[in-house]
Amino acid sequence: MPKKNKKDPSRRDFLIKGFNIAAGTLLGGGILASCTKEPEPQGTGEKIKVLTADGQLMEVDRGHALCCNAPTSKEVRKGIPGRHFVMVIDLSRCRNARACVNACNKMHFLQPGHEWIKVFLMQDSDDTSPYWMPKPCFHCDAPPCVNVCPVGASFKREDGVVLIDNMRCIGCKFCMAACPYSSRVFNWESPPVKVSAKFSPETGVPQRKGTVGKCDFCPDSFANGILPDCVTACPNGVYFFGDKNEDVVTNGQESVRFSELVKDKAAYRYMEELGTRPNVYYLPPVDRRFPVQEGFEDIPENVKKGYQVKRAHLKKFKF
Repeated sequence: MPKKNKKDPSRRDFLIKGFNIAAGTLLGGGILASCTKEPEPQGTGEKIKVLTADGQLMEVDRGHALCCNAPTSKEVRKGIPGRHFVMVIDLSRCRNARACVNACNKMHFLQPGHEWIKVFLMQDSDDTSPYWMPKPCFHCDAPPCVNVCPVGASFKREDGVVLIDNMRCIGCKFCMAACPYSSRVFNWESPPVKVSAKFSPETGVPQRKGTVGKCDFCPDSFANGILPDCVTACPNGVYFFGDKNEDVVTNGQESVRFSELVKDKAAYRYMEELGTRPNVYYLPPVDRRFPVQEGFEDIPENVKKGYQVKRAHLKKFKF
């Protein structure tokens, strides 16, 4: 998408209009309004005590625990009427900083190595250079995972979000087998931190042993006007999130029209030929901001080892 001068009236008018829309209609003045300034901390800074898996008490911010004013089950399954939430991932900006992974893990109290967002080292052909590809759940409009669930634990909402009710989940793994993107993970163990709160599919907290979990787009956050943690944690602005119906997405620093972004940047949807109609779009890794080699810096050794097999096939590139 061609760059425009900051003083361009059309851009200025669009941003003003976009922020007015956000303040008046988009999640009650939430997602874009929160991006005109530094993101507000979740909650009020109030600390609550939780019990870890080894029986130790620790304090966490109430904003990272399940809100006591959680919506009813019926409201959770319906979602926000008139909204259609989407995510755009700019592959040219990703350097495998893994801040999105860590923020998601912290937000949902996930087991170490039990990641809802995975970052893959990709190469499209022998003649092209490799790049980093973050992969969350794609929240498909035609989700196979929902169709095969025998107990209605997986469900699709009006606003495009696909969630799991792990109080219904029986651990059959049918949804895992049906998902062509391998976006779901099985909870073989109990979460490392026990939160004394009623489970809600909107928070994914607390996860339950013997059930399935996945990226949930953080609907508890955007319902309160807060961007998902993966979006705000990324230091390079890789993730754009917003409402397709309002035609506005943001990464917390930049706010753009969704339709123009995906058109001008030649966005695509991963394995779209399957007919699942994902709500996550990718911008091709052109004019990359970082060499792929930087993605191996400052990451845990166990994570680095996971890329060794892939690196062995990229012999023409120096790491």
